[in-house]
Amino acid sequence: MTYIMFLFLFGLVAGLVAVASNPSPYFAALGLVMVAGVGCGVLIGHGGPFLSLILFLIYLGGMLVVFAYSAALAAEPYPESWGNRAVVVYAAFYFAGILLASMFFWGGWYECSWASVDEFSEVAMFRGDVGGVGLMYLSGGGMLVVGAWVLLLTLFVVLELTRGLSRGALRAV
Repeated sequence: MTYIMFLFLFGLVAGLVAVASNPSPYFAALGLVMVAGVGCGVLIGHGGPFLSLILFLIYLGGMLVVFAYSAALAAEPYPESWGNRAVVVYAAFYFAGILLASMFFWGGWYECSWASVDEFSEVAMFRGDVGGVGLMYLSGGGMLVVGAWVLLLTLFVVLELTRGLSRGALRAV
């Protein structure tokens, strides 16, 4: 389990570097999808499969809207990929910064073991993620409604911007 979590966390850091180092929105959106996938894998490893599934579906829905918006406004004929020299230099710079930060904080790591929420099931009445989902809807129900309304409004704005040459305001950009 430790090795799988190590791979998920390494994939999370690599995906974040891929997003930060790439100026093209096409490849940055692909990096964000990768980050969402391995981040949900980390949540599953810590004992939250239901919350991970919900987060993945909602995040990918939001990413679809952001990708449509960015692809409509930044249509490049030859976008920079991960193999270009500038992108590789930025990625190497970010990985060097991450290595320096990890060497600075390395003294506090004494063991490499993870314990998920399900391992403490003897003292719990239900699974950890089910209680968290109930609490999220109880305490944060208003914010969930506001977030859904904002996503719906964003969808309509993106559809209006990318409609075409008929009446789109920013299509000439």
